[in-house]
Amino acid sequence: MNVTTQPFTPSADLARPSVADAVVGSDASPLFIRKPNPDDGWGIYELVKSCPPLDVNSAYAYLLLATQFRNTCAVATNEEGEIVGFVSGYVKSNAPDTYFLWQVAVGEKARGTGLARRLVEAVMSRPELDEVHHLETTITPDNQASWGLFRRLADRWQAPLNSREYFSTDQLGGEHDPENLVRIGPFDTRRI
Repeated sequence: MNVTTQPFTPSADLARPSVADAVVGSDASPLFIRKPNPDDGWGIYELVKSCPPLDVNSAYAYLLLATQFRNTCAVATNEEGEIVGFVSGYVKSNAPDTYFLWQVAVGEKARGTGLARRLVEAVMSRPELDEVHHLETTITPDNQASWGLFRRLADRWQAPLNSREYFSTDQLGGEHDPENLVRIGPFDTRRI
């Protein structure tokens, strides 16, 4: 068996316009949006831990997202390579025209910059998602920041937004607020 290894590029080296999918923010403090890699797993985990009320998954789960789902996830880094934003999701196997967005996290240093929207739109603009015309996510009823983000996305994309209860408090063990399924679409990814 012939095994080859490919070198990984450290996050700090990836925080350059020549590698990033998008550069956002100001000239004084640019942020670089790109696909994650295995070196990003721990940084993503630490970011999500610092962003309540997000549910924190294991560091291993974030490594899987950074590798197995890298085409449908994105990180944002500052010039030092610190991860300040993250979005995860996947194209649904039973509905290939639908992207399910799992988590969006924006660290304190990048809040108020519109980074959450830009992360989502960076992923939705990738050629791998050309056939996607709907976005789904779940949001608890009291998460006003997430409701605001998805309402703004629906407005920007000129697409309807619908929601309904998806997971009840009982289904979530009685210690978690219910989750509403939010669906935006149809929309045209070429116009994002």
